[in-house]
Amino acid sequence: MLNKLKVAGLNVEVGYKYPTMVKQAEYYKTDFEKADITIDIPEETLVSLQKENPHLSMDDCEYIFTGARFYESVLDFGGMLLHSSCIMTDGYAYMFTADSGVGKSTHAGLWRKYLGDDKVKVINDDKPVIRMKGDEVFACGTPWSGKTDMNMDIKAPIGAVVCVERAEKSFVERITPSVAIPLLMQQTLRPREIDKMNTLLDVLNKLLTNVPVYRLGCDISKEAFEVCYNTVKVR
Repeated sequence: MLNKLKVAGLNVEVGYKYPTMVKQAEYYKTDFEKADITIDIPEETLVSLQKENPHLSMDDCEYIFTGARFYESVLDFGGMLLHSSCIMTDGYAYMFTADSGVGKSTHAGLWRKYLGDDKVKVINDDKPVIRMKGDEVFACGTPWSGKTDMNMDIKAPIGAVVCVERAEKSFVERITPSVAIPLLMQQTLRPREIDKMNTLLDVLNKLLTNVPVYRLGCDISKEAFEVCYNTVKVR
C-alpha cells in the first residue's frame, strides 16, 4: 500500500508497513492527486537487503532504504541531503554537520539546554533536506532522522551551517566556499549520474552564496554554546 506524505514541500508516495516508518511518517500524512516522488521497495528486495546486512532487521531496512531512495530523488527537485543535526530558533534553522560520533547532535542539544525547548525545535536530528525558493535556502524536516525520532514537519530559512569538530578550546570562524565545499560534500549523497551531480553542485553553490558557513571547535561546555551562538545567530 502506498501512503501519501508531504515531505520538504513534495508529494511523496511511500510503501511501508513496519513500525518505524509507520510511526515516523504519521505527521507527514496528507492527500494529493499526483505524486512528485514514488518509493515502493518490493518485499523481496527488502529481504535481499536484510540478508546482505544481517545486523539490520526488516524494519531497519525499510526505514533506511526508503530514506535513501527519497534523498536520491530529491536531487531531481533542486534539493539535497545534509547529514546534520538541524534546529530552529527565532524563525531560522541552524545546521550542525560532522561525521557520526563527532558531536553535532550533542552541540545542538546545548542550544536546547541553554535556550530552552520552548525556543528551540529540532527540524531533523540527522538527515534534513535543503531546498531553494528563489534566493532563499530552507532546511526541511523529513521522517528519516537516523537513530532518533527527532524530526518535525516544518521548514525554516537557514541562518548558518556549522561544521563541527572536537577541540580543547572553543572557537568559531567563518570559512570560505572553497574550504566549505569538501566539508559539505563529505556529508551528503554524491550521485554517480552526471546530471544529478551537476544539480548537487548547483544547490551547493546557491547554499554557499546565500548562507554563511562556519567551522566550530568545541567540547560540551556552556562556553562552547556561547561562543557559537554569539557568532552565528542571525541578529
